Amino acid sequence: MLISTIATVTVPVADQERALAFYTGVLDFEVRTDNPFPMGRWLTVAPKGGETTLLLASWFPGMAPIGGLVVTAPDLDALAARLRANETAFEGPSDEPWGRQLLFHDPFGNGYVVSQA
Repeated sequence: MLISTIATVTVPVADQERALAFYTGVLDFEVRTDNPFPMGRWLTVAPKGGETTLLLASWFPGMAPIGGLVVTAPDLDALAARLRANETAFEGPSDEPWGRQLLFHDPFGNGYVVSQA
């Protein structure tokens, strides 16, 4: 095996503070690193207990939002309620042939597919 883990996924954001508020306040992620970096901050977040982190990077102004990042959640109805309460648009939850899912975008256009864990 040459590669064993996906450690970090870079998520382009225009405003790291706003991104931090969304990922920690709305999605209940935890901060893994928040260090000075020559181009801003090296700011990573992850679901509590999760292994893969998201690097909230503001130094790629031309980078297009990512789409279709697939994550899991134990309770899609609770996630939908949290997104609704925070005025975040979403679709679902819906029952699909492959399982139950919900779709949403973060404030910067990065798209997520959430499947029921």
